[in-house]
Amino acid sequence: MPRRRSPSPSSSTAPRNRTPQPVRVRQRTFGDFVKAFLAFVALAVLLVGVPAALAMTAGWPFPETFEPMEWLRQDISVSTFLGILTFVVWLAWAQFTACVLVEMKAALSGVGVPGRVPGAGPSQLLARQLVAALLLVGATAASFTPSLAQLGQTYDDNQRPTVAAAQQTPGLFAQQQEQAAGAAAAVAEQASHTEATPAAAKKQGDTKFYRIQPPEGRHHDSLWEIAERHLGDGRRYKEIFELNKDRVQPDGSRLSEASLIRPGWIMEMPGDARGGDLVEMPDDAPEVSPEVRQQISDYARTGDDASGGGDQAQGGDQAQDSGSGGGAAHVDLPRQRPAPETGHADLRRPAPDQVATPAQDSSSFGLPEALLTAPLLAAGLLGALGHRRRQALWQSAFAGIGGRRGMEPPTPTGDALDVQDALLVGADPEGVRLLDRSLRGLAASLAAESRPLPTVYAAWMSNGDLHLQLAQPSGKPPSPWQLGQDQTFWMLARADAEAYEDVDTAAPYPGLVSLGTMDDSRLLLNLESVPGIVSLSGREEDRAAVFASVAAELATNGWSDRMTITLVGFGEDLTALAPSRLRHLDGIEALIETMEAETRQRRGALGAAGHDSVLTGRTGPARHTRWAPHLVLLAAEPSPEDAMTLAELAADAGRLGIGYLVGTGSGDLPGAAWEMEITAEGRLLAPLLGLELDAQLLPAAQRRAVVELFTDADPEHGPDGPGTTPPFLVDISEQGRPAVYARLVGSYEIIGLETPDGERSALLHEALALLLLHREGVHPRVLSSALWPRGVTDDVREALLDRLRDWLGTDPDGTPRLRTDDAGRLTLAKSVVSDLDVLRSLYHEATQGKGVDSRAVRGRLLTDALVLVRGPLLADRPEGRYRWLTHEIVDAQLPLLVADTGLALAEFHMEKNRAEKAIEALNAALRTAPADERLWNELLRATHALDDPERLTALASDLVTRSGARGLPPRTEALLDELLPTWRDAVAAAG
Repeated sequence: MPRRRSPSPSSSTAPRNRTPQPVRVRQRTFGDFVKAFLAFVALAVLLVGVPAALAMTAGWPFPETFEPMEWLRQDISVSTFLGILTFVVWLAWAQFTACVLVEMKAALSGVGVPGRVPGAGPSQLLARQLVAALLLVGATAASFTPSLAQLGQTYDDNQRPTVAAAQQTPGLFAQQQEQAAGAAAAVAEQASHTEATPAAAKKQGDTKFYRIQPPEGRHHDSLWEIAERHLGDGRRYKEIFELNKDRVQPDGSRLSEASLIRPGWIMEMPGDARGGDLVEMPDDAPEVSPEVRQQISDYARTGDDASGGGDQAQGGDQAQDSGSGGGAAHVDLPRQRPAPETGHADLRRPAPDQVATPAQDSSSFGLPEALLTAPLLAAGLLGALGHRRRQALWQSAFAGIGGRRGMEPPTPTGDALDVQDALLVGADPEGVRLLDRSLRGLAASLAAESRPLPTVYAAWMSNGDLHLQLAQPSGKPPSPWQLGQDQTFWMLARADAEAYEDVDTAAPYPGLVSLGTMDDSRLLLNLESVPGIVSLSGREEDRAAVFASVAAELATNGWSDRMTITLVGFGEDLTALAPSRLRHLDGIEALIETMEAETRQRRGALGAAGHDSVLTGRTGPARHTRWAPHLVLLAAEPSPEDAMTLAELAADAGRLGIGYLVGTGSGDLPGAAWEMEITAEGRLLAPLLGLELDAQLLPAAQRRAVVELFTDADPEHGPDGPGTTPPFLVDISEQGRPAVYARLVGSYEIIGLETPDGERSALLHEALALLLLHREGVHPRVLSSALWPRGVTDDVREALLDRLRDWLGTDPDGTPRLRTDDAGRLTLAKSVVSDLDVLRSLYHEATQGKGVDSRAVRGRLLTDALVLVRGPLLADRPEGRYRWLTHEIVDAQLPLLVADTGLALAEFHMEKNRAEKAIEALNAALRTAPADERLWNELLRATHALDDPERLTALASDLVTRSGARGLPPRTEALLDELLPTWRDAVAAAG
């Protein structure tokens, strides 16, 4: 639809629901006129000269009579062949003429994407180039380029763009991409221009002012263009921004982001600015109207105290904006370069100054920083890895029924171990939990009020608060959410987020993915809401690191229910992370075929359901069927024809829940709604969108290590599955009595050490428990991250390690019991053991060691092992501590190990028909593993061996009661049918 006109500059309130589209205005050169003339000549020859020549030499292509049968009977002669060839040339001319008409119509209207002429790829591309060159000197040239850069900027009534006026939160969507070829270089050099202070700029000449002009057609003013016209270099837009930042404008608002300017605003210019649109000091400007002269005069007086009182005045302006939004509470949001607040936790990991980076920490041992600084990605990968390892354990346990024993997952080594440590240090599962609950809670509240979900472009996580950046104002948010600095920001404080509980509702914004940080603010872009394609330029290896990070987080994040991520041109190995979410396609042709079909299907499904977009569909009855997002990550740069096809598919993608992230080496991609660049230094840049982020990356080496962790955890990986030998075997003979013995299975007790005095006792006990559960060694940063999830300084960590060494003491030979191995990891001496180590060693020795050849030894070892089991792991641990256990799989290993021990001991007794002894062993194992189906089945067999139907019926009734509404497992039910065919009637009679 045609773009709406802006209000007049004199209006006191500027529109906030339109995204300005910068168009680079430049003077036409002699070369432009030459190109236009040559294009006109070429079009004249092709459109007029070709048909005239054909008509004069070969005649018209249509025959005088229509007799198909006669034509078929004629012999194929030279004249017949020439006639066919002439007809083909006429068809080619007609097709090219249609292409010219289509391209001319799109160029003159300035709206939408040119239609595709069937089968006219090269012809339409040639027509587009010629029409563009011809119109280059015309009025429409500024809005027509072969790249169709404005695709996605025309919206229907259901999805109009917005000026998200972020007064303090880093801005993102108020200014669309600049198509100038030097944009990337401009950002790389902008630091040098930023150093030029406003005071220095004023010394270069007299003070001048510029008044932001209202939009004309498709042209909107931007600081880049103003700097280019009046300073000779668009890269100097930062100087204009610094001169005018936070100063009160005639409409009462303020400039807070370089990309957010409004018609009627006054801009003070550097002293060397030149150009006819500039105004000198207002007293010397008689050609300016008195009203504008007064506005400039008033604005000039704000320059001296703008920096000193900017913050205070800005707060007042925000309060005024908040008041206009319906009485929303005043909220102080972080600036573009926010400083971390002391004593206030973020939704993500601690601030960088709270945790030593590998460069600062002598004990970092090369942990990959890319994962240390990606808390949400690390949490997702760690959770998915734990789930994969648990699946492997359960599958291995049930395989043990057929004779397979041992459930020890392989211990990572090398890069895989470093990556696992980095995940443990960097992960912020609490931040993921709060983000997930906050978004689902918002969806539930809106559904309760019968309100649709607003379109969210991005989420900012900053200083403990969550800010949602909306595509357009959506009214007052439901409590406890509040309006942010304007109507397009909804904010939730961390304290309110912690009050949310789990709700049964679909994830409203599953397409959110982390892109990077701006100091203490983390940006999550909602890829499925983008009105078109998001392009990413830069070196291929840098782009690959961004794509891998995005794919890994989307595949494992905790704030999504269902989604499909299609990888094209990269990442076939990444499918191991989440085979149900990730899929790989070989090429762009397969992608286009797939997406054309899915786009048609989603449009039809939305129309049939009567929904405007997938957001309204997610809150209805069909929320779990057809409204999951589909995100396409295309690393290979498409050809111009394929890019045009993708642009057409992406034009309506935001409404359909489909997102496109496409890589490009040139930085010029047709249909790109938002353009980004990744630099070799790891910076993610989109200068005219206000984005300068430290990018979140997953480099190739770390990607391979992550994939190795997941493939090693797969129970089908390797010929023998998971390893069968415990990582640490204890000397279970009389000579192997340990110096320090810790009881972890049940209540936590330590034998052989004095209890530490003071409040540090609990901390030392927790540190020792972590080391005991990881005999392979623990990275010092992993230990400190487990004990202080919100961060700790180096001196505090080292002080703890010194106390731990002193507490554990030394062996008789003087060797410290807490040591550091060659890789720098903390390990315990063999003289420090736990009952879990003994339990593993006893079971291993009974089933794979001495007990294999000696029945008596096997029975004794299994009995001793079962006696060690006193309850669940660390049964009496204090509330709020040992949260790192959520990352471990020992809570799944211990019940399975106890069940295996009970089953092995029951089998030992049943070999001698000692059913009562077998039942005793099975009941002992059931106290720790009450849900293990294998134990119940063996208990049924052992009870049946007693030949006591009443006792077997009572056991069956107990099993039915325990199973509840789920019913008995199929194998247990089949076993009961075999052992006690009348069990159903007997259980029903028993009540």
